[in-house]
Amino acid sequence: MSKRVLIILGHPSIDSFCGAIATRYFEAATQAGCEVRIVQLGALNFDPVLHEGYNQIQTLEQDLLDAQADIMWAEHLVFVFPLWWGGVPALLKGFIDRTFLPGFAFKYRQGKVFPDKLLKGRTAHLLVAMDTAPWYYKWVYWMPGLHLMRKHTLAFCGIKPLTTLMFGPVLTSTIIQRQRWLQQAMTLARR
Repeated sequence: MSKRVLIILGHPSIDSFCGAIATRYFEAATQAGCEVRIVQLGALNFDPVLHEGYNQIQTLEQDLLDAQADIMWAEHLVFVFPLWWGGVPALLKGFIDRTFLPGFAFKYRQGKVFPDKLLKGRTAHLLVAMDTAPWYYKWVYWMPGLHLMRKHTLAFCGIKPLTTLMFGPVLTSTIIQRQRWLQQAMTLARR
């Protein structure tokens, strides 16, 4: 059975290690029989700032409308991004602010405390590169950026986070370590 997979590359550059992770995941998922699309945020033309919050409707650029259509098409989302200052890059945060909107990703109803989760039924993987050792990020910093993505963004909208792979520290890694991490991403994509 094939699965519809959407990879969202949250690093501005396709030539980054995150770009390599996304490319390898794409190749392995395709070989496993999945239909795969990729959205490279650095190649999109959009304003990442939600200027008026939810107080005023901000017209979506065509690239964001296309991205929303891809999200609706997908059964499984793969977010590939680096951790910068303990959280997601501004480009990815801006993308989420502009696309995961009320009426698309969630909907509040009068008299209800919790919103309807409009992206229910989808799953997600997070593939995260960092210059901090993953154990240190987990046990000392308590993973604030990953909790934000998994609980406050994905689960809030009904997307079930399945697996998070953390790769690091990238800055001091060897070619052999990077190849091992790329292999981990490919193995995950084949599941």
